[in-house]
Amino acid sequence: MTAQRVTIASVVEGEGELTALPVVLRRMMSDMMIWDADIQRPFLTNRSKLVKRGGLEAAVESLARRLPPTAPGGILVVIDADDDCPASLGPELLQRAQAVRPDRRTAVVLANREFEAWFLAAAPSLAGRAGLPAGIPVPDDSERPRDCKGWLSHHRNDGGSYRPRVDQPALAAAFDLSMARYNAPSFDKFCRDVNYLVTGKRE
Repeated sequence: MTAQRVTIASVVEGEGELTALPVVLRRMMSDMMIWDADIQRPFLTNRSKLVKRGGLEAAVESLARRLPPTAPGGILVVIDADDDCPASLGPELLQRAQAVRPDRRTAVVLANREFEAWFLAAAPSLAGRAGLPAGIPVPDDSERPRDCKGWLSHHRNDGGSYRPRVDQPALAAAFDLSMARYNAPSFDKFCRDVNYLVTGKRE
């Protein structure tokens, strides 16, 4: 798709995302027929620190130094929305990120309400992973539950509990991206923002 190597640097708030987010990004690069992408290890920081003025700016400035000056790609910030409204907090964070480094493509995605909500949005595709059985339907509103981790624990049939650091990367490798995009608007935004970082174009 592009002759230059795509580089994506990211910011996350959870230890599970340190390995899960790169898995999702590499899958997307494959779908876009990009075979030589540099998906860097995410920068892990506390959510409260990130949302506080100065925290996001410092993270973006640090990541911007890792990016080649002219290569496609950019900076991707992925945090949980929790009880915040993505439609208000997301644009605010994006404006702050762009203000500190307007020379870099930047995207901010708030998973509504949690990163794991994207797994719920593609629940039927997770059979056999992380103790989940076949036949689990997509919840009526996959982005509404406040405790998606608890939902995943409840639906296991092996007596175990959901462990983000262990299970999140495995589910990231298995969940149906198209199904999640259809059922979870925040994941659809994530996909559109990744496309923007790679191509410079908004869908």
